[in-house]
Amino acid sequence: MPVTHPHDFEHAIHTSNIWLKAVSQALGTEDRHFAHRVLRAWLHTFRDRLTVDVAAHFAAQLPELLRGVYYDGWDPSAVPIRYDRDGYVNRFVQEAKVSAEEVPRIAAAVTGVVREHFSPGALDSALEQLPHEIRSMFLQPAD
Repeated sequence: MPVTHPHDFEHAIHTSNIWLKAVSQALGTEDRHFAHRVLRAWLHTFRDRLTVDVAAHFAAQLPELLRGVYYDGWDPSAVPIRYDRDGYVNRFVQEAKVSAEEVPRIAAAVTGVVREHFSPGALDSALEQLPHEIRSMFLQPAD
């Protein structure tokens, strides 16, 4: 009987679903579309604040399908984009379609999920590139 999906593709889907489930649980929702939108916003706003080398190193830790989400729309000639906490929040609000008040809680929750799935220290080295006022939002305790 022929296999309709290559094993590698099924594995990529499975791994991405594990991440989406973890984000959903961290946010206290069962809405996977919301979890995907928030994870995508987190990845894009984080990526755009990093240098090309750090962004690529970070991406290497992501599951294959999420790596595609991460790189979607990326212009490496335009990074890092310099923005402060308000600029970060505004970009996140636009992409995730959430309120500004929700961003710190959401950013911290997604950061926790990423930390759980990355090699020790890999996230921290990328976070060091963020200004303190943004980094502190990523590292605040999630509710």
